[in-house]
Amino acid sequence: MIDDLYSAKLLKLAANLPHAGRLAAPDGSSEKISKLCGSRVVVDVALADGVVSDFAQDVKACALGQASASVLGANVMGASLAELELAREGFRAMLKEGGPPPAGRFSDLSMLAPVKDYPARHASTLLAFEAVVDAVRKATARTSPAGAA
Repeated sequence: MIDDLYSAKLLKLAANLPHAGRLAAPDGSSEKISKLCGSRVVVDVALADGVVSDFAQDVKACALGQASASVLGANVMGASLAELELAREGFRAMLKEGGPPPAGRFSDLSMLAPVKDYPARHASTLLAFEAVVDAVRKATARTSPAGAA
């Protein structure tokens, strides 16, 4: 069972994290921490025309959290807030309710489906998606005419 969880593909993803680091001048940032295990993800985003135009992430997490962040980093450019929320909710439903994996650009999250059998790992696995949704919401508020100072 543990071999299903830590597949070679998942471990390869965890070892190759796209967009590692921080942005110098993000439109929005968010830090999320798993209280259970201490995993931490910080996400910075820049937006252009309502979609992610630049992205960076600082990930201190287990292999599952790193693999999830890797899928996010490889596919986040050009994503809208609505698309990221849909991916996060689909990912959450896959883990917590055994639902189908997210479709579209985040379909590689399907390799994390075995995590559903390990509820203590759900929070750390979802961290990157929780953080990016929060960061894009903040960026949207900051860059929208109503939110501009």
